[in-house]
Amino acid sequence: MSDQPAAAPATTVREPVHEPVREPVHEEAVDGFGTVRIRALDPRADAGVVHGWASQERASFWGMNGLTRDQVSEIYAHMTTLDTHHAFLVLRDTDPVALLQTYEPEADRVSEVYDVLPGDIGVHLLLAPAGPEGARPGWTSALLTVVASYVFRTLDRRRVIVDPDVRNEKAVARFLKQGFRAGPVVVLPEVDLPDVHIPEKKAQLAFLDRE
Repeated sequence: MSDQPAAAPATTVREPVHEPVREPVHEEAVDGFGTVRIRALDPRADAGVVHGWASQERASFWGMNGLTRDQVSEIYAHMTTLDTHHAFLVLRDTDPVALLQTYEPEADRVSEVYDVLPGDIGVHLLLAPAGPEGARPGWTSALLTVVASYVFRTLDRRRVIVDPDVRNEKAVARFLKQGFRAGPVVVLPEVDLPDVHIPEKKAQLAFLDRE
């Protein structure tokens, strides 16, 4: 019998796992507001933030009420496999303040209800809920200005199209106040995706030209 101390069980040394740094695709300083950064959404790391926003009653028109955090994560994970649809987290300094989605209109159901022109890009924008301080005058204008700067200057697009639900009067009013031109009211057909059913929607189209 050996009098040597028993050997310690072998252990595996694991290198720490580091999440990839997601550099902003657009960054812009807004006087009196802060620095706004737009970066690619991380379907897993950002799922909690997005689910927290999209599951609130105020975000019912976003179409994710009732989904679990995992379902939200799966939807955006699927989006990362597409070349035509993209999701981004918008930050004010270091705080998440909005979810931005861009898409190629010809690859979306909206193409069935209007004539897509070269240089068009579709945009969906979900603002974070206001904090304890309440109303945030100027926030929507500042964020939409940066989004417009991103799609017109960085992506070199010629026209933005939005399609808010006609019942979402606040969203429609925000876009028109920001300089969007009202288009027709249309009915977007229902769509079945692998993980979610998108119901029919009566929408108010609106357009913003680069010029």
